[in-house]
Amino acid sequence: MLKRRDRHGRGRRGPAAWPNPHTNGVVPLRARQSPQVFFTRCVSDALAQIAESCPRALVGVDVGIEDVPTINAAWAPSRVPLAAAVTATPTKNGQVVVYRRPIERRAATRRGIRILVYRTIVEQLANITAIPTDEIDPSGGRDDDWE
Repeated sequence: MLKRRDRHGRGRRGPAAWPNPHTNGVVPLRARQSPQVFFTRCVSDALAQIAESCPRALVGVDVGIEDVPTINAAWAPSRVPLAAAVTATPTKNGQVVVYRRPIERRAATRRGIRILVYRTIVEQLANITAIPTDEIDPSGGRDDDWE
């Protein structure tokens, strides 16, 4: 019989739960995603939803993520932008940059981050493509689709 050492009086070491009786395997615990990975997933989910509802809004537009915007002395602390957009030129695609940290500071929950990312991207796309937000987001900003 294999003995396990009880180091520093912390109790027995080994698996914390019994194996699953149906599969005889250890039950995997799902680790929480890091904020960066979660935010990237939120942006890609929002882009997928926009591509499904209005694919022409994403034609010729590059979307990127940055942690924080570059510092501008004219901004008040409550006026830090959530995103920035540059219209397309004949030689360059349009660009939308979403800022992770300001969005995370404004949203209270992860669900709130998802909703705010989606609404921010829709608003920026409407600004640079001149497509109405109602066409890009036919749901009208309802939160029914978010988990």
